[in-house]
Parts: sequence; C-alpha cells; structure tokens
Amino acid sequence: MWKILIFLFLFLLSGCSINSLTMWGELDKVHVVKSTPYVKHYRAYFQRTDLHTIQKSKKYLFFYNKHTKDLAILLHPTYKYVLYSFSHPNLVIKINSDRKHGYRHMLKILKRKGYRVISPHSVGYTTHIALRRYKKVKTILVEVKDYQHLQSLYKKAIRTYNAKGIKHIQTRLPKVLIDSYYTKYKAQATTWEQSEQVEIIASKLRLNEPIPEKEEISQKKEVEAKITTDIEENNTEQLYTYYLKNASYYELNNFLSSSEARSTFSTTQYNNLKIRNQRLEEKNLLENGSLEELITTYKKDKSPIYKQKIMQRIKEIQQNE
Repeated sequence: MWKILIFLFLFLLSGCSINSLTMWGELDKVHVVKSTPYVKHYRAYFQRTDLHTIQKSKKYLFFYNKHTKDLAILLHPTYKYVLYSFSHPNLVIKINSDRKHGYRHMLKILKRKGYRVISPHSVGYTTHIALRRYKKVKTILVEVKDYQHLQSLYKKAIRTYNAKGIKHIQTRLPKVLIDSYYTKYKAQATTWEQSEQVEIIASKLRLNEPIPEKEEISQKKEVEAKITTDIEENNTEQLYTYYLKNASYYELNNFLSSSEARSTFSTTQYNNLKIRNQRLEEKNLLENGSLEELITTYKKDKSPIYKQKIMQRIKEIQQNE
C-alpha cells in the first residue's frame, strides 16, 4: 500500500492532477457507445506518441476471428504488439516483440488464435479513424460499427428474392456493405417477380442515392497519411477551418461531444461549429433518419420540411407493401 501512496505522491508532485490519473484508465480501452438489435457502436482512444509502423507504413491493422465473430485492431507500441478486440471489449492480446520476434512471429501467434488480417467492410463493419487530442494526450480515435446481423438479414432477402424479412427495418445499412452482393443477385434475376423484389430491396437500401461512404473512405485515407508521416495538429486556425468547412457530420459531432472542443477554440468559433453541426444534423436526419425519428423531431419543432419528409416516407412504405 505504501508503494502505491509514494507513486501517487510523486505523480502529483510532477504536476499531474487527479483527472490525469483517471484519464489513463480511459485510454487504450474499447468502450461500447450504443448497442441495438441491428447495429453496435464502439469507440476507443489509443495513444499514438510511441506507436511504431507495423507493415508498409501502416501503424494499425484490423484482424478478424470468424469463429468468435470478433473484429480487433492491432497496434505496435514499444517492444510489443497489442490486439484490442471491439466485439469483446475486455479482450486484449499482448505479444512481445524484439529482433527475433517480429511481424511474422506475431502473425503466427494470432493465426493460431483464429485471427486473420481483414478489411472491416468485408465482414460487416464500418470504421472511422481520426487524430485527436484527448485531454491533451495525442491519440488515434477509432470508431467501429458492427452491422453483421443487419447485413445478414438483407443478404437473405436479396438471395431469396423476398423483401418481407426487411420490410419493417428502419435502420440504414451502409451501401458499401451490401452493394456488390446486391449487384450480383440483381444480374441473376430471371423472372418478373424476382426483379420486382430486387427493386423493393434496392429502394429500402436507397442504393440509387449518392454514396456517403466515399467521403468517409477518402477522409480515412487522409488520416492514415497523417498518422504515417506523424503530422502534428498544432495550427488551431487550420483545425477550425477544417471543422467549419470540410468535416463530415459524424466527425464534427464526435469532436463537439468531447471536452477538447471548448478548450481548443474561442467561444465564437465554438458557437459557429455548433451552428454548422445543427445544420448537418438536420440534413443527416432528413436523408438517413427513420420514420420514428422524423416524427419525434416534427413533434418538437413543427418544421414543414420534416412533415413533408414524413409524408414522403409513408407514401414509400405504402407503395412497397
């Protein structure tokens, strides 16, 4: 006990606060943000100061275990590899690393445990990665959403040419997770009935609308380049301009939800970002919100634009029945 007290005393003496001590328990740990029958949302902040390159300039890799349906991210801090599970947030696998035990050694160990390098999109997940300062600590923010169950329901509907199973689902499935599968079975439809069901499913998935994922993928590639070259976020004005003009709704919303936003920008800048976030939130709700969400919002502000969208959705539902 006395050793712990001495450590705390020396830690506080060095200028660190109790909040700093608490903060270390929040980093390098996966948290469940939201869990519904159709989508599970995970978030983690990983320290990036001492991360080493894993392979081909990449400082992280995603792995997947098909037996446990577990998506995990691999990082390479000093002298070890660490695998953090998203599907099982308390699971962390550490592998020592030295001159004789490097990348290939790590792959063999993870392979024996059932993990393979994977693209998250190929197994029903979407990811969003960005550089962040979490309570003044340089981190990589990793957002992961698990759509596996929802994806399997849509795949069954497409494969059997029967839209009844997805008729009442309001949660949106990202196009990147279903487009190629849909295209394959659409080309194989041979009867009028099958073609009709395919069109109903396409309408439900909104496959004819623009692909928001392209923007997210582009942003992800830019972030990966920044992580690789270790560009620092020191220019507040450039950061403000990015969030004011270029950041997506999800990125801006996540940033404003953090304690970092108020301390980084002036009151005027912060309020301007909140105004843009409200506009993006309205646009996102109109484009991607469920009928229930639209009705709830309309009850609050009675905006005609929501009423018009609600009537449009109801009409679409009636046409699909």
